[in-house]
Amino acid sequence: MDSDGTRDARETHANPVPRARSAVPPMPTRAPSVPPPDSSAFLTWLRAPRPETLPGVWRFGHKPRAQEEPELIPARQLVSGALIAFLVGWLVWSLLWNGYLGGWWLLPLYAMIPDSWAEPHSFASVVVVYAYYVLIALIIMLAVGRLGRWSEIWRRYGPPAWRGKATPRTERPPAPDHDPAEWPQLRAAGAVDAAERLAAEARAGRMRDVDHARIVRAWQGVRSGRFNLATFTSAVLKDGAAACLHPSGERDLPARIARHDLLTGQVRLGTTADDPRNPYAYRGAGLGLGTELLGTSLLAVGPAGSGKTGTVVRPLAESLCLHALAGRAAVVVVGAAGAGLGPADAFDVVVRIGNLESEYDLDLYGGSADPDEAAAVLAEALVGDLADPHPGSDSRRSTTVLAQLLGPFRAVHGRFPSVPELRRLLDGAPEPLRELRTALQDSGQESLIRELDARERQSGHPGDVAAVLADRVALLDRPAFAGFFDTSGQSKPFSLKALDHPVRVRIDLPERGHADASRMLARLVLAQFTASVAVREDRSLFACLVLDDATGLVTPEAVRGIQRLRSGNAGVVLTLRTLDDVPRPLRGPLLGAVGCRMALSGLTPWDGQDFAEVWGKEWIEARDVTDRQIIAETPAGKALHILRRVITGKAPTQRAVTVRQVERERWSASELAHGVPPGHAVLSLTNVKGEHAPPLLVDLRG
Repeated sequence: MDSDGTRDARETHANPVPRARSAVPPMPTRAPSVPPPDSSAFLTWLRAPRPETLPGVWRFGHKPRAQEEPELIPARQLVSGALIAFLVGWLVWSLLWNGYLGGWWLLPLYAMIPDSWAEPHSFASVVVVYAYYVLIALIIMLAVGRLGRWSEIWRRYGPPAWRGKATPRTERPPAPDHDPAEWPQLRAAGAVDAAERLAAEARAGRMRDVDHARIVRAWQGVRSGRFNLATFTSAVLKDGAAACLHPSGERDLPARIARHDLLTGQVRLGTTADDPRNPYAYRGAGLGLGTELLGTSLLAVGPAGSGKTGTVVRPLAESLCLHALAGRAAVVVVGAAGAGLGPADAFDVVVRIGNLESEYDLDLYGGSADPDEAAAVLAEALVGDLADPHPGSDSRRSTTVLAQLLGPFRAVHGRFPSVPELRRLLDGAPEPLRELRTALQDSGQESLIRELDARERQSGHPGDVAAVLADRVALLDRPAFAGFFDTSGQSKPFSLKALDHPVRVRIDLPERGHADASRMLARLVLAQFTASVAVREDRSLFACLVLDDATGLVTPEAVRGIQRLRSGNAGVVLTLRTLDDVPRPLRGPLLGAVGCRMALSGLTPWDGQDFAEVWGKEWIEARDVTDRQIIAETPAGKALHILRRVITGKAPTQRAVTVRQVERERWSASELAHGVPPGHAVLSLTNVKGEHAPPLLVDLRG
């Protein structure tokens, strides 16, 4: 139970998930400037309120607001109205007290009291009369208080407002049955000893948020029947807060740049702006994204320098790495070398394609043993961007050509061809094909010989895509990649089949001088990811692919793969500089395939038009105000108007207000292009349950 199942052997993955190694000494688990864990800080974090709220709201310490904005009365109008109401009440009381309104208001008193109390100057009569006076005064006070909105003044300027500004008092710990630090779920299931050990670890300051999340994940495995209660208990009693460790042995990341709440699984990306275009319930609230939102995939579009990598990709990658340490997720981060996607020590596997110092290689065939499956994924990587994006077209011919060569080669050599070997086969060189045919004839594999015969008949004919495939493979047959994509077993290839485990992977692409090869490799990773998550055994583990630059990656098959990810508890995070990097017929399907869409500041109007169309329109209340000049008919009226014009400088007018319902775009293309301040973005959200959040103006710096 020490591994929470992450080290258990799987029938389909005999090899353990590799971990990154480095020649330099390993970094400490905490940055030197970070103090040791504080038990009081951890317990405060654990016991903080996290109310259920709208999608995308940072739940840690959130105070829910009303759905609709209350009508706010100006302070001057509120105070003057309260003062006038008080004076009116004082006037009414004075008139009653002095008898100017007669004695009719005393008739109810005389009708209710007995005659024996009516004697003048008796004690009973004095008490009853003054009590009646107090009752009448209270009725007047309540009436004028309601008329003058005294309760609003009390809430706005009285002690309730003072308590809101005062320093919050330290709250008493909750009862043990409701205290998460006491692990009541373990106690209820009979694991009292394990609960006592974990509670002692928390009080002693030896537990952190990743430990809590990891042990909760292991306990969920016990409740679902995947693990044994006795094994879990013994692991907790032995190791305490360090039980059920990730295979890397790490309990935290080297350093954090964002705020995370692993109890809800959220990472804070900013603050929802206090803007009239945002719903009132969202204004001023923190923006938090979790796996329930990333499970519908995220697309962020913005020009260079708008903050896609620093404010969106890097915090999300860091959050997913923390989830992986807790045994909840598997993450693959892909970007150019030096893009700042996180330190190498934050990942288990770092693949530096084109860097001879890279310890790990990338499996060109995705760890598949099926030639047809490997051919389909490889064809998408090689020529997926060349396929016609119109309906009815696909890359079946490319898949067929590759399958005709990969199947015979694997049958003869027990492996798939390396990049140089595949290039020679696609070029139609006679010697490799002759060797394959001879070996197949010797082994009596007639069906594979027919595959070679079909390939030779199609070679050189019009419409044969083998030449295009060979040209694309030639991009990888370069000296910079000579030590990569090896299939002979001499290297350590990483396969996305490892997404059955909570693995953290970073793949650095060679951007300089190899832009086409980088885009092709990124398409390969995306195709392998969508194919791998569909056949995972353990779908309770969230899988996410983070692509720092998706230029040239969006193909018809990629869009279809993204649409299928939600059902497999997986998602992708894509960033683009502009939607012009996506073929026009695929822009609408791409925006429809992802559930979370982000438009950063600096967007072009034509990109804004695509977002405006997908966000649609809404009904709003429009007010048309018309001022009509008043014409005086009498000399006195004319004189009064002249005096008013001298004082105010304006002619007397009569205002007419027309209220009507109109349908307008939530965010127009012009507003997205020119109305989003620097450091801000407009973001719409959809979670895996189908709950929506409208487009929100978000300050990514807050």
